[in-house]
Amino acid sequence: MRRMPHFLKLISIIFLCLGIVGCVSIPKGFLKPSEGYLQKRELQMRQYDTTDQEKIITSVAGVLQDLGFTLDASETQVGFVAASKKADATNKGQMFWAGFADALNAFGGHSSNAMAACDASQVVKASVITKPSLDGSKTVVRVTFQRVVWNVGGQINKVETLNDPAMYQKFYDSLSKAIFLEAQKI
Repeated sequence: MRRMPHFLKLISIIFLCLGIVGCVSIPKGFLKPSEGYLQKRELQMRQYDTTDQEKIITSVAGVLQDLGFTLDASETQVGFVAASKKADATNKGQMFWAGFADALNAFGGHSSNAMAACDASQVVKASVITKPSLDGSKTVVRVTFQRVVWNVGGQINKVETLNDPAMYQKFYDSLSKAIFLEAQKI
């Protein structure tokens, strides 16, 4: 007899939660791509007139190594390559203004450590995915470049996707040459 009221409380709580969740609406434009999505996609993707994904993955790995990246992961069967490279992220202007802010704070009797927030090092990551085109006659290659920036204090300052057209163009120019040379057995 005693279990019945506990069971009714549980059912009431469940219906209350469902009622609250049911009142929530999906924001307008929730599934709409952001502005610039098509430009980014166009920047990151190319199609090649071959269906040999293994040759493409091999060429991608070679191009990334030629560009100074170290291969982190490669899965030929899936069509995936991940690579990274370390680089200096020091910005002299940022360092100057941080030093200036620290000096002003010191004259005012306040302690500040703006210099510790300055960018120090970064890792640039490249991720490449290959897949057959919709009609199956070509291979689609998509590359994205991201970077993680650490400050002088060893904390992460930024994580961002790089959208520099010159970087993507250099990658795809090199990849096109590598695929051509591979096809010609040169």
